[in-house]
Amino acid sequence: MAILQPLVDLAAICYAQGVRHVVVSPGSRSAALTLAFTRFGRFTIHVCMDERSAGFIGLGIAQQTGVPVVLICTSGSAVYNFAPAVSEAFFQHIPLLVISADRPKEWLHQYDGQTIYQNEIFGKHIKRSFEFSADYGHADVKWAINRMSNEAVTLTSTVPMGPVHINVPIREPFYPALGEEMLPSADLKIIKRQPAEMILAPEVWNALLDEFEEYPKILIAAGQNMPDHKLSEVLNKISEEWDIPVLADSIGNVSGVSIIRNHDLFLSSKNAEDLVPDLLITFGLSFISKDFKQFIRKNPPKAHWHIGEDAFLADPTQSLTRTIPVSPDYFFKNLYEKIDYQLFIQNSDPETDSSFLRKWSAKDLMSAQIKRDYCNNLPKLSDLTSLDSMFKYIDRVFQLHVANSMSVRYINLLDLGSNVRSVFCNRGTSGIDGCVSTAIGAALVNEEETLLVVGDVAFMYDRNGLLINTLLQNLKIVVINNAGGNIFRMIDGPSGLPEIETYFETRHAFSARRTCEDSNIAYFSCKEFEALEHSVKAFLENKGIALLEIFTDPYENETVWKELRKLGREQ
Repeated sequence: MAILQPLVDLAAICYAQGVRHVVVSPGSRSAALTLAFTRFGRFTIHVCMDERSAGFIGLGIAQQTGVPVVLICTSGSAVYNFAPAVSEAFFQHIPLLVISADRPKEWLHQYDGQTIYQNEIFGKHIKRSFEFSADYGHADVKWAINRMSNEAVTLTSTVPMGPVHINVPIREPFYPALGEEMLPSADLKIIKRQPAEMILAPEVWNALLDEFEEYPKILIAAGQNMPDHKLSEVLNKISEEWDIPVLADSIGNVSGVSIIRNHDLFLSSKNAEDLVPDLLITFGLSFISKDFKQFIRKNPPKAHWHIGEDAFLADPTQSLTRTIPVSPDYFFKNLYEKIDYQLFIQNSDPETDSSFLRKWSAKDLMSAQIKRDYCNNLPKLSDLTSLDSMFKYIDRVFQLHVANSMSVRYINLLDLGSNVRSVFCNRGTSGIDGCVSTAIGAALVNEEETLLVVGDVAFMYDRNGLLINTLLQNLKIVVINNAGGNIFRMIDGPSGLPEIETYFETRHAFSARRTCEDSNIAYFSCKEFEALEHSVKAFLENKGIALLEIFTDPYENETVWKELRKLGREQ
């Protein structure tokens, strides 16, 4: 008899708590866990042999669904390979439940294979770690495992959401005999956690509204945030009716014609002093724009409110004066309604400085024109011309995923067009690992056309994500191959060093062509500026999964990027 009943019940508890997707990396010690979830029969199971990629595939699924995803792996170093995805999920508030098989503790340091210190292996990059007993004989142990199972899965989706780890020491035998059924306990206990919504008391709102009215120059700025149509709607109303500029990075996912998007070009200009707010209101997670963070650090507002339910006090602009621990949707909706009602009762107009919005809008429009003129007159193939052309020819709705380093910086600067409705990037830790796998995970569940923009190094670093049973046909990948880590030419410091090509850029001659052959992905390439339009259109028109690899010159990329940044500073 090798039916480990508490593990069968763990699968049933996860399902009862809302989990629907499980990512499995095959192994022997984890057999009881894998079989418990697969034989349950109602989960969607995804198999990925590489745990590092598997972790990010799970992250991509959870990012899209907002529901915890289970990751299962065997013992030993396998669980360590989940660490990059776990840390990204922790800082990006994405719900993952990592379940790792383990050897019983008495076998540590006994030269037993695949035996390492697994309990609390993720350190501080986890909401909480649990460990089951290896022996299930006593009734108290069964009760404790049931309680921990319920607590772990509900904790992943408790705001702020994030990853939780269960380490499961398993004794042999753990393979069931032929014909043995794996059924949940008849008296299985499910402990539900009631979600709670954070709201502000009337007296707090009164104090906030009084302070709000003290500041004529108000700026709202959006960091990384999930797409939210209602939030975008109310932010556009606030901007248009109260003359308040709303600035948003591409990963802020704020839509609307009045949103300030070209701040990366003009906030470092000589004439930006008139753009300093009295009150800055931020929401979301990280900002891509270094120029925005530095601008606020150099020109701190009189007050800075941050809206968000993070458990940590984050102050990247070094200007924070108040944290308001509610959701942005709740805050801005109520702010608009309360002030709108107040203005109606008083029969008055808002006291915000209308000229402040005009100054921001003028800079934004001027920068947009400079950028368009510059890109339209570039005569050579480069990273910038490639991606600018890509977004000009997109004629249907895409969800966009972007790798870190230069890819996300280009996306934050370019006009993406109306057919890109949402933008995702792993900015929790801003690493290059996992961007391909995250996009694959998203494409598995989002039921949308999905486009990944990735550099050559990041693509090669994570191409094991393509080693899954079935690749989704709604995924398209653009690889910008500049033969190395081109970002090191763009930033101060390494760009002037004689060692840059060998030790920073890591120059190479690899291509994505053979990866596409191995994975049965339609492959397109472009090496000449004159062929760019044809290559992009053929790639986009291809039915099913496809990859377009664009080969660019790192020296040309450096010249193009720095010249555009210079034009922005000189306006």
